[in-house]
Amino acid sequence: IGVAVRGYCLKRNLPFTTSYHTRFPEYLSARIPVSADVGYRFMRWFHRPSSGIMVATQSMREELESRGFERLVDWTRGVDTALFRPEAPHALDLPRPVYMYVGRVAVEKNIKAFLDLDLDGSKVVVGDGPQRAELESAYPEVHFVGAKQGEDLAAHYASGDVFVFPSRTDTFGLVMLEALASGMPVAAYPVPGPLDVVDGAGVGILSEDLGSATREAIKIDREHCREHALKFSWANCAQMFRDNLQPLG
Repeated sequence: IGVAVRGYCLKRNLPFTTSYHTRFPEYLSARIPVSADVGYRFMRWFHRPSSGIMVATQSMREELESRGFERLVDWTRGVDTALFRPEAPHALDLPRPVYMYVGRVAVEKNIKAFLDLDLDGSKVVVGDGPQRAELESAYPEVHFVGAKQGEDLAAHYASGDVFVFPSRTDTFGLVMLEALASGMPVAAYPVPGPLDVVDGAGVGILSEDLGSATREAIKIDREHCREHALKFSWANCAQMFRDNLQPLG
């Protein structure tokens, strides 16, 4: 669809903006033996005519600039802090601590890095995807609860003690904001996404030793996590999007 709309705009000399919110080159190379450089050549071609390429974080902006992308503009993300809240009814009755992953269950999310950790308590995976059956079979002790939405999802977030975000390829990681809004500290790798959402805010631990980060994160004050998430409003997100749009006339 994006390629079709791009062609439509170019043919009629209409200005347009684009958004870079998925690491397609890395996702592709995780599935088939092709270098991410091939994917980035395509992405540069796709975004080159754009009046502005919207990116969610400063680290993603810097990385894309280093790869030859131009006209990059900011567009952060927002979180529904009325839905995701610490006081939501708990959905899980499991041995504590509860370590949680929420998101698509697919190879590019690097979920095995979380499931391989030696941790006391319980591990919970909320979400679905092509890798679920494989992981469910390989890790029978892990609680796979499937995809959740709305209040049910909020209740699962509120039930967790530490949110483990093992992905190295996300451009932002909105689930981290949802977890923080629910009062759950984050453990993640020091990569784009976590570096922008968590680093320096005192709401999570970033380390190449994900196990150590997870065990340290549980000590973080849950109220502080909630306070940090409140800074990411949908109103601010919407205004940034509007400011980036290009007039037709």
